[in-house]
Amino acid sequence: MKSTHLAHWATDIAYTLAGILFCGFALKSFLIPNAFFDGGVTGMSLLLHELYHFNIAVVIVLANIPFIIMGAFQVNKMFAVKTLVAIILLGLCLQFVHYPDKITSDKLLVSIFGGVFMGIGVGLAIRGGCALDGIEVLALYTGKRISFTISEIILGINIIIFLIAAFELGLPTALYSIMTYYTASKTISFVIEGLEEYTGVTIISGQSELVKERLVMELGRGITVYKGERGFLKESFDISQPVDIVFTVITRLEVRRLRNLVHDIDPKAFIFTSTIKEAAGGVLKKRARH
Repeated sequence: MKSTHLAHWATDIAYTLAGILFCGFALKSFLIPNAFFDGGVTGMSLLLHELYHFNIAVVIVLANIPFIIMGAFQVNKMFAVKTLVAIILLGLCLQFVHYPDKITSDKLLVSIFGGVFMGIGVGLAIRGGCALDGIEVLALYTGKRISFTISEIILGINIIIFLIAAFELGLPTALYSIMTYYTASKTISFVIEGLEEYTGVTIISGQSELVKERLVMELGRGITVYKGERGFLKESFDISQPVDIVFTVITRLEVRRLRNLVHDIDPKAFIFTSTIKEAAGGVLKKRARH
């Protein structure tokens, strides 16, 4: 048990350090030399650096501290400590690690690849159990007090950042920075979820016994069975039959194969899917998700 705990800690540290290095690369080699911005606290820090020429390493650390303190109450103290250490290490990385000064001046390349490397860094840090930007903690705190969702709050804050950038540094810079933010957010989702994002599949079929057998024996998937009733049609509402409702979890790469398998058994089977953000245990393949 102790060795497993140490392995988890080592994995978290490796993810976090890799994330810090990627974020440092995105900032120093793409965004800062070209006066581009990201969203969130990092975007605020870049804006302050560009307008007032503050040291970016110091600004990022100081700007995140209030949100880290908030995170200790909204999430947990361990998360806050890990995030504080990660933010300080990011500041040290920006201050002392020598990256290439300016990879390119092409605005499209900067907005795309700056966002990609920033997204990889933030995503890896999240997989390591911490954050390199405190904006989501602020949104979580605010969302409990007003009727807006966390996504709406984050969007509103970022709109303010990009509007200030548009007025102070010009509309083209703000528009390219929005592209950077969009690219980073999509990359974060990809890094966290990966190619094997899980999909929950619910199957209602009159041939449920055969469906269950083939799902387990051919696909090697675990299943859960709910007892239900089918029928209740408009022309025969009072007529229904008991049915086993089959639920299983697969990767999105296996959805087509499962649908074909079920339709071979029962072309009239009702199948619907839903995206699952986190899945572990059972017969699922173990993945490094924290």
